[in-house]
Amino acid sequence: MIMRSIPFLGAAILLAACSEATPAAAAAPAPAKTAAVAAPPAGITDAARATATETFASRCTPCHGPAGAGDGPASKGLTPPPRNFQDAAWQKDVTDDHIEKVVQYGGAAVGRSPAMPPNPDLQPDVVSALREHIRSLGK
Repeated sequence: MIMRSIPFLGAAILLAACSEATPAAAAAPAPAKTAAVAAPPAGITDAARATATETFASRCTPCHGPAGAGDGPASKGLTPPPRNFQDAAWQKDVTDDHIEKVVQYGGAAVGRSPAMPPNPDLQPDVVSALREHIRSLGK
């Protein structure tokens, strides 16, 4: 009989502990919601932007084209074709995190084409600057 009441006792203690709110927790404000399109990213240096521009020209332009329209010289015959970064609907729907994940880990990491290669050598600030550049192509 004692063994049967132990789980009940443990559950009762856990329930009591979880239901007690501390004054600090009760007074804490709800986290603010973030906008779908973030403000210009803080912490991206001019050096990171310069590296991102060079990286886009050397690694991204062959498939995505210099203006990001998905029409680079290496895009011929690729199925699916490279993403058109100028597409306003795509720009509206895609998150910054998704863009950065594709840039860093490649298309296969997000269930897209493995023809989009990963770039694991890029520093986080350069990845952010590339995302910023990709966003600028949609304007």
